[in-house]
Amino acid sequence: MSMKMGWRWYGEGNDPITLSDIKQIPGVEEIVWALHSKMPGEIWEEAEIKEVVDQIHAAGFDATVVESVNVHDDIKIGLPTRDKYIENYKQCIRNLSKFGVKTICYNFMPVLDWARTDLSHDNPNGANNLYMNWGEFAYFDIYILQREGAREDWAEFSKEHKWDRDLVAEADEIKKTSTPEQDHALVENIIIKTQGFVSGNFSEGDSAPVQKFRDLLKLYDGIDKKKLQENMKYWLEAIMPICDEYDINMCVHPDDPPYPVFGLPRIIGRAEDIQWMLDAVPNKHNGLTFCAGSFSAGEHNDCVAMAKQFAERTHFVHLRSCYIFPNGNFTEASHLGGRGHLIELCRIFEKAEQEGKCNSGRRLPMRVDHGMTFTDEPGGVFDESNHGHNAGYTLLGRMFAMGQIQGVIATVDDELGIEYKQPGFYD
Repeated sequence: MSMKMGWRWYGEGNDPITLSDIKQIPGVEEIVWALHSKMPGEIWEEAEIKEVVDQIHAAGFDATVVESVNVHDDIKIGLPTRDKYIENYKQCIRNLSKFGVKTICYNFMPVLDWARTDLSHDNPNGANNLYMNWGEFAYFDIYILQREGAREDWAEFSKEHKWDRDLVAEADEIKKTSTPEQDHALVENIIIKTQGFVSGNFSEGDSAPVQKFRDLLKLYDGIDKKKLQENMKYWLEAIMPICDEYDINMCVHPDDPPYPVFGLPRIIGRAEDIQWMLDAVPNKHNGLTFCAGSFSAGEHNDCVAMAKQFAERTHFVHLRSCYIFPNGNFTEASHLGGRGHLIELCRIFEKAEQEGKCNSGRRLPMRVDHGMTFTDEPGGVFDESNHGHNAGYTLLGRMFAMGQIQGVIATVDDELGIEYKQPGFYD
């Protein structure tokens, strides 16, 4: 059997794409789901879990992968209250186990989940995609967020990278021409439209999202990389006995982008970071979500080498790829292009699965991650821009990406002598 193909679904009322829509997409066996109404630290109650799992099962899908059960800030910061939230997390694991969940994806990023400055950047073909402009990101930090130490941090960031850019000077130039509307768009893209549905910390109705963001950053004063690592180790050691009892894999999602931002430490962005985590808590249930897109956004990462290094502790795979421009800005690439080298990753993970070396010997779940947004005149067949989808999670864009990846997997399986099947067809 090949990797188990999943589709991320945000649930009824949160996702314009229905389970019946997804059922028609060849190859999808698994719905990757979550209780998106739950705040970090809250217990996922059995009745709430059952309602969603029953919906997924009724549509003919498995529901063994959850993305994500968010980790409360008190755990990441290491406050005395963390033990209460750790106990709540343990209960979430217990409750999820009763309904067949075997894989829980999470992240340990402080405050900010994945970040982009533009959620609809034009591609040469007329579609659009997610995009990061480091100059605009620096401008947001220095002039909109007005974070203490931001100018100094971006000056150092400019020196560390060989992009021949002065990001502080770029931010100053943007300040001269930026309009309130452009500033608002950056706030929407960096805080509201990405962090809201991921962490639950923000919503469209927030009256002062920038101040709220500042307040969250202040919580991490004095938390450096070493301290954040210590807090992650404490948390993992606390939950591993529960994971052992119920045979549930925890798989951390890497930092996106894999660089320190806003003065916050990032601890899952490089090969040495991953190795530290696996060595610190050497339990088979402590593993990795191998997100090729997040890793490939960092010029320091070699995705192929990392896949070979960490295949045996990979419990979940996200297949997407980023393209880094010569100036360091990056965008989502074609799933057959960019720095992710997804063809070779499929070879690595398919082989590891056949040898029973990943995901504790179970089939390795994967999903295509992000997809371009096709554009058209309002009401046209390609008009996806106003469908209400979460950023990066279109229907047509992900279907196209999945078609690319299914072709790759079918070819790789043929090379390995694995019978390839697509659920939904007579053969």
